Amino acid sequence: MTLSRRGVLGLAGAVGSVGTVGALGAAGTAGAAGTAGTAGNAGNAGVGATPPAGRVRTGFERLAADGYAVLAGQKVGVVTNPTGIASDARHLVDVLHADERVDLVAVFGPEHGFRGTAQAGGSEGASRDPATGLPVYDTYGRSGQRLADVFTAAGIDTVVFDIQDVGARFYTYIWTLYDCMRAAALAGKAVVVLDRPNPVGGRRAAGPVLERPYASFVGREPIALAHGMTAAELARLFNGEFLGAAPVRLTTVAMSGWRRGSFFGETGLPWVPPSPNMPTPDTALAYAGTCLFEGTNLSEGRGTTTPFEVLGAEGIDRRWAEAANGLGLPGVWFREAYFTPAFSKHVGKVCGGVRLIVHDREAFDPVRAGIGLLVTARRVWSGFGWRADHWIDRLTGSDRVRTLVDAGAGVEEVAGDWAAGLARFEAVRAQYLLYA
Repeated sequence: MTLSRRGVLGLAGAVGSVGTVGALGAAGTAGAAGTAGTAGNAGNAGVGATPPAGRVRTGFERLAADGYAVLAGQKVGVVTNPTGIASDARHLVDVLHADERVDLVAVFGPEHGFRGTAQAGGSEGASRDPATGLPVYDTYGRSGQRLADVFTAAGIDTVVFDIQDVGARFYTYIWTLYDCMRAAALAGKAVVVLDRPNPVGGRRAAGPVLERPYASFVGREPIALAHGMTAAELARLFNGEFLGAAPVRLTTVAMSGWRRGSFFGETGLPWVPPSPNMPTPDTALAYAGTCLFEGTNLSEGRGTTTPFEVLGAEGIDRRWAEAANGLGLPGVWFREAYFTPAFSKHVGKVCGGVRLIVHDREAFDPVRAGIGLLVTARRVWSGFGWRADHWIDRLTGSDRVRTLVDAGAGVEEVAGDWAAGLARFEAVRAQYLLYA
C-alpha cells in the first residue's frame, strides 16, 4: 500500500489467561509484574530509516526489532487504519506483507475504514487491498459472535491491533479493540496490541465514569471520559476487569521512550490524522471536552478546518466567549469566533461561537472546559438545546451531566458529582499502567 492511503505505528507486556510477559517501560525499566513470572523484550531499533535519537519507539518498531518473535508460526490479521506506520512512514501492512517472517493473511478496518475515508458513524465495507492482494474485512458494527465469525472466516490465529487513539472514552477505536478481544476469546484467537502514545498525555484521568445502563459503542465499560491510558494499558485493563472468567490470550507490545507527562509533539513521531475530523494533536487536546457538543444543537466544528476547536450556531455572539472566560478555567482562553461549516450541523450557515486557545497544556482540563462551555452556552443563548435522543447521556456516561446543567449547576458542582467514581476508577487504572 502507498503512503497516500495510510497513516502511524509500534513491544512489551502481556496479560492473558496464563500469565504476563513484562516489558521495557518508558525509562527502560521493567514493566508490569507478571502473575507467572516476567521476561524482558529487547530491541529499540526502528524499521527502515534510522529514527532520530531520543524519539519514542512505537510498539510496532519494537516488534520489528525483536524479529516479530511473538508472531512466529501464526497466521496474522491486522486491525489498523492510516495511523499504522513504521519509522520510515511505510504502512505496517506493507512492511509485514513483505517480510517472510510474518504470515499476514487479512486486514480489518474500524470506524472510518482501513483507509480512513468514511465520516463519523461510517466505514468502508469489505474490499481487497490492491497493493498486497489481502482481503480487507469491515469490523464496524460487529461484535461478539458476529465478529468472532469474521475472524474464523479470515483463517487467522492472531489479531494484531495498531491504531492511534486520542485519549477519550467516546473515540471508538478503543472499543474496536475491546470488541476484538472479546471476539478473539470466543474464536480461540490470540491478540497482540502494539502500543502508541496517548497524544494528550497520561498523568491523570478526568471526567465522569460510564454507568453501565448507558453503555454503547462510544463507551462499552465503566472507564473515565478522559482515561489517561494508552491502547496497551487499556487492553490490560479490559482483560483484567471486564472480560470475566474467559480473558483473551493477550500480548501487549510497549513503547520505549514515552513518559506519562509527554504530549504528542514531544514524541518525535509524525501525526497522521486517526479520523477525518482529527487533523492535529491540538484537536485531540480539546476533543474530550468539546465532543460533548455532539449531544447538543450547536456545531462542534465539523465541516471546518479546526473541528472541536471551534463551536457555535446561528444567533450566538460575543457573550458566550465573555461568559466562558469569566469562569477562569485554567490553561485556556475562549475567543469570539465565526465560521461556516461545509458539512454537518448548520452547513452553509454563518455560526457565531467560540474558539478554544489552550495556552497551558499542563493546567488545561478538557472535560471541565467542555462542561464550562455547556453551562455558559445554555445561559447566554436562548436557542440552546440537547439532541432529542439525549446523545449527551451516551457521551458523558449517564444522565447526570444533562440534568445538572439543566438545573443550573456550575462547573464545580457538575465535576463534584463525578469525583467519587473517578477516584475509584483511578485506583483500578493504576494496576494496569506500563509507563512512568
